[in-house]
Amino acid sequence: MDILRFITAGNVDDGKSTLIGRLLYDTKQIFADQLEAIESSGRMNEDGQVDLSLLTDGLKAEREQGITIDVAYKYFSTERRKFIIADAPGHIQYTRNMVTGASNSNLSIILVDARKGVQEQTRRHSIISSLLGIPHLVICINKMDLVGYDEQVYNQIVEDYKQFARKLRAKEITFIPVSALKGDNIVEGSELTMPWYKGPSLLEHLEQVPVSQDFNLEDARFPVQYVIRPLTAEHHDYRGYAGKVISGTYKAGDKVTVQPSGQTSTIKSVELGGQVLEEAFAPMSVVLQLEDDVDISRGDMIVKAADNLEVAQEFEAEVCWMHNKALKPGAKLLLRHNSTETRCVVRNIDYKIDINTLDYLEDVDQIQLNDICRVQIKAASPLLLDKYADNRSNGGFILVDETSFATVGAGMVAEIEY
Repeated sequence: MDILRFITAGNVDDGKSTLIGRLLYDTKQIFADQLEAIESSGRMNEDGQVDLSLLTDGLKAEREQGITIDVAYKYFSTERRKFIIADAPGHIQYTRNMVTGASNSNLSIILVDARKGVQEQTRRHSIISSLLGIPHLVICINKMDLVGYDEQVYNQIVEDYKQFARKLRAKEITFIPVSALKGDNIVEGSELTMPWYKGPSLLEHLEQVPVSQDFNLEDARFPVQYVIRPLTAEHHDYRGYAGKVISGTYKAGDKVTVQPSGQTSTIKSVELGGQVLEEAFAPMSVVLQLEDDVDISRGDMIVKAADNLEVAQEFEAEVCWMHNKALKPGAKLLLRHNSTETRCVVRNIDYKIDINTLDYLEDVDQIQLNDICRVQIKAASPLLLDKYADNRSNGGFILVDETSFATVGAGMVAEIEY
């Protein structure tokens, strides 16, 4: 079975944690002791049912305040697919947490309160999902039970969102009316409460979304993480290169180039767990053996010989700033890209992105916590980059403070200067 990674986002109190709790509860993914723990908490809904949001709001502060603060990850599976859920906070001050949870997601569920319609955080999280290149958006119009399951309310919200979504880069947007509290249209359909809705339930849609096509299988990228040299009697001359295929495919006989050195060779074998594979593809973690003894170390990248991947030290990127200390031009930071780490300097801030309108705000001299901006970066060492729009796996990086080693920014490569 394949894996669908998705994130839930939206405004505060739109019901994100309750929706996930309902998914887990109705698919029977909750252990008996978990259910007993939340039942013993005394937190009940107005109808006397247990508060399912407690399944994801695990921090003490979250339970006390009734909000989500950190990203909570949950796992469940059905007969058709495995799922990894990231429950993101709704408050504006936790935008960086939402970026973290969305960075590896295939799909984003944006919740909208049927009583309130499209709000600022609805737009904010939709724009962040778009900037991060998440290909599938699901707009769950929640709390339909509180508006009498009115079709006109649903239609108006759909129209309002479509007007706003014209600015987004999303490939696919799906609208689903639900009630997370009552369980309408979450796992089972809503023929009784919403007979006017003819589409799939949320779970049915999640099981059907194609994810294999979301991986870039054209551009072969294999960052080397570790060189395996057992030096035993049985494997005296063995030299393998372990890493993750972040995009593309590899098989024995492929002509490859090792970057940044430019040395060429041929793949001798592709191995996983001591077994030889016919082919490896993203996102598999494997070991490659080459026909020739090539000087390769951690941070190098093995690419197909036909790929024109060049090294670069200067590029433009969109960065979400994650630190209380403001980002200013001239800032010196550590840049981590795949298994490579190098120093870099932020040469200039081109503009800040208005998260509510997608407008560009120029003449900005510093970037504050949770802001998203376009910057020019120069790295101390050559990097092997793709544009994020072309290859999410090889176009993302993080910025790290040189003294505290705290992650201060998440970046997406926009333009590359060779």
